Amino acid sequence: MKPKRIFIAFLGNAYLDTRLTNLYTSLVQMGHEVYVTSFDWASGIQAQNSDKIAVNKLDKSGSSLKYYFNFIRILFNALRKSKADIYIAEDVYTLPLVSVFAKLNKAKLYYDCRELYPFLAGLRNKKITQSVIKFAERMFIGKADFIITTGSMDAEFIQNYYKTTNTVVLRNLPKLREIRNEINLRYILNIPADCKILLYQGVLFEGRGLEKTLTAIKDLHNIHFVLLGEGNIRSTLERLAHDLKIGERVHFLGQIQQELLHEYTSQADYGLALIENISLSYYYALPNKMFEYIAAGIPVISSSLPQMKDIIETYNVGWIVDIEAAELKDELNKVFSDSVNYNNILLNLKPTAGILNWDNEFSKFKNLLFD
Repeated sequence: MKPKRIFIAFLGNAYLDTRLTNLYTSLVQMGHEVYVTSFDWASGIQAQNSDKIAVNKLDKSGSSLKYYFNFIRILFNALRKSKADIYIAEDVYTLPLVSVFAKLNKAKLYYDCRELYPFLAGLRNKKITQSVIKFAERMFIGKADFIITTGSMDAEFIQNYYKTTNTVVLRNLPKLREIRNEINLRYILNIPADCKILLYQGVLFEGRGLEKTLTAIKDLHNIHFVLLGEGNIRSTLERLAHDLKIGERVHFLGQIQQELLHEYTSQADYGLALIENISLSYYYALPNKMFEYIAAGIPVISSSLPQMKDIIETYNVGWIVDIEAAELKDELNKVFSDSVNYNNILLNLKPTAGILNWDNEFSKFKNLLFD
């Protein structure tokens, strides 16, 4: 195998994105020379840039026009110096510029279509933005040598919607890690031993069942809810917890460094993965948090959306609840009371993590794309 020079562009922080971190590490282990240009505007975490991975700070407090101009300017300058053999656009926002430079350098172009971008939940009421994204993706997706998706249903949708066949499925699976239990979450948060820890990791956005969960646990007095991550509804969730008078049982820990996340997650009793069916992108959801919970050895509480439901039922690693139920409290209470099935699920988690991990997933297609 001749080592290749690979350029990856991502409108997000490379150090905080598990998918990109795993891809970068695997490509370097294969002997390739990999460069990443990424961006950050919200995390507050100061990552140490290396000569191979750049995290460019963007200011989103001003006008959107200035924000996007700076993003395009920085990405253009990075691409101008790239001269790569393979270009990877990690999202639709980087796809247009990356595709242009891939063509100029007569290089391969891979598009990591990690979301159904024109159908994101956050764009439901932003028709102009939705139309622009849909137009950009349709214009440039056909220039990709391969379109990488995060699930088989996503791949099928992309093939039908854009009349293409060059899709490859690479699910958002975590690397296998040893659980060292170096962090005692109960001690840190002063959670009594007779209380159960329900944990959510990921962005705090609408449609993740978070407001419904807070309301549901109001009368479930032995449940503490821990949230790892940031997002635009954090203040709304904090106010709701205060109004429901459960603030002492709801813990917002913010953004956790990637290398520590696994240790925090493994301390919980349950992992929350509730996605509301409010957009086509959410309907096809197969979030990496499900697999992170499995890898951390904690059972999953999942929505009944098709790709999520398939994982739970195939491997028996959690429960499926009806997030639209009039009384989500009753749905969750059944889960928290199901001690017999809980013990069976615990036995299934380790062997399932041995199957559903990044190294197994990446090995299926690495020679197709990077040999």
